[in-house]
Amino acid sequence: MSTFFGGLDNHLPALLVGVPLLFAFLMPLAERVHRRLTDILAVTGMGLTSLCGVLLAIRVFTTGAVGYAFGAASPDEMLPPDSGGVPVRILFTVDALGAFMVLIISVVGLATLVYSVTREDRHGEKATFYALFLLLTAGVSGMVATGDLFNLFVFLEISSLAGAALVAVRMDRGVAVEAALKYALLSATGGLLFLLGVALLYTQYGSLNIAFIARELRMTGLDTVAVALLAVPMAMKCGAVPMHFWMPDAYSRAPAGVTAFLVVSSQCAMYVLFRSLFTLFHRRLDLAMFGWFVIALGVLSMFIGVTMAIPQKDVKRLMAYHAISQSGYMLLGVGVGLAVLGKPELLDAYGRKAMAGGIFHIMNHALYKGLLFLTAGAVIYRTGQRDLNNLGGLGHQMGWTMLCFMAGALAIAGIPPFNGFASKFLLYESVFRFNPFLSIIAILVSVLTLASFMKVFHSMFMGPRLPRFAEVREAPLPMVVSMGVLAVLVILGGLFPTVVVEHIIEPAVVALLEQSEYIQTVMER
Repeated sequence: MSTFFGGLDNHLPALLVGVPLLFAFLMPLAERVHRRLTDILAVTGMGLTSLCGVLLAIRVFTTGAVGYAFGAASPDEMLPPDSGGVPVRILFTVDALGAFMVLIISVVGLATLVYSVTREDRHGEKATFYALFLLLTAGVSGMVATGDLFNLFVFLEISSLAGAALVAVRMDRGVAVEAALKYALLSATGGLLFLLGVALLYTQYGSLNIAFIARELRMTGLDTVAVALLAVPMAMKCGAVPMHFWMPDAYSRAPAGVTAFLVVSSQCAMYVLFRSLFTLFHRRLDLAMFGWFVIALGVLSMFIGVTMAIPQKDVKRLMAYHAISQSGYMLLGVGVGLAVLGKPELLDAYGRKAMAGGIFHIMNHALYKGLLFLTAGAVIYRTGQRDLNNLGGLGHQMGWTMLCFMAGALAIAGIPPFNGFASKFLLYESVFRFNPFLSIIAILVSVLTLASFMKVFHSMFMGPRLPRFAEVREAPLPMVVSMGVLAVLVILGGLFPTVVVEHIIEPAVVALLEQSEYIQTVMER
């Protein structure tokens, strides 16, 4: 990679944010030239961003964590000679956990943007939509790449504002605007709390750098308050119960491609939650207490999410509640690891495996939940209907969409050989050794999920052809291709889980458990 575009590979962390920002600001100019040029530039910009993300992930997984210093003579000069050992520049720090998230952003982001090209042909102001989508991409990429708490806040705000605007982008008789305002208000409140937590840390340690604060942390009373101020807003952003109430409205009213990418945005908030608890604070936390806090959020999210999904008639709202439910599996697995972090024998016995299951489920959920939202969007695109009581018989005309939906539905229910089974099996096995009751709840939630999606499948695709849908055809090619790519990845993740776990998941688990590499990437260069 050293010869990639004459050494641009050394600047991949910066390009990860810089490329989507550049193309976002080009959108209004492109629209003035030709409307179709916005499509070309949007796909090109997202494609280049995804390429940078994949190359960066490969570099991290093969050579170790990557640090990037803005404004330095060399991007790997983390500490200026006259800084006194305090990182004063704006730094990006990407370890295996960050690379894992970058990979998800790259794959799902490109698939959902390609999907959206056809859908947006029905609407004006495509340049606005693409600019907001690329800004959201830059925001979530910055969240997982930055090593600086204040810049983390900045990227969090970029992603929140762009996400809220995308929820409201099609108005939908004012319902979407209401959902967007709720999302924006809660995001702004959470952002202010997060910023207050950052301020408490800065006043004590004189730095905003995550690695520096993690090394110097003393866990004072103010630090304890800071933990809550950083963790609670991120739990809200990732849709954990009881702070989930914004998610069904936002997910159900945003365009399907946006909803699929908002899932990734919520998972980036979960990344920040895990990064804070493990990398920043874990040496000084009451591990059992905070571990059970995360576990409780996970169990509540699993159970309440699935029980709220079952009676829903709006297909996207039903899927939104299932997104809440599935986030519980991730919180449960990582929470078990946090709870036994101070007990090496238990961590080795089942804690690492529980964390691997939770982190693996982040990737799997991004793929199959993104796929499910795209299939729902394709059905709505062709029929104009989202109420399950008004649908039926579409398997006759939308066979490819039906097959993609089946792959996503079987994956979310944890049925082999799809990727959801691979991560859930790791969770069932490891969590059972920690607490059998928690594992039984997880299995019960999967059974209820399967029952719910059997209902959805029957309501949308089974039965005779309905006269009112006589003119319905298969979704346009870009939509089918995007759904097909995600469906193939869902199947491959289930067929070859060992490859994914060994090369991607286990390095991410190690990065989360061990602070040393993250700190050394900044403090020893």
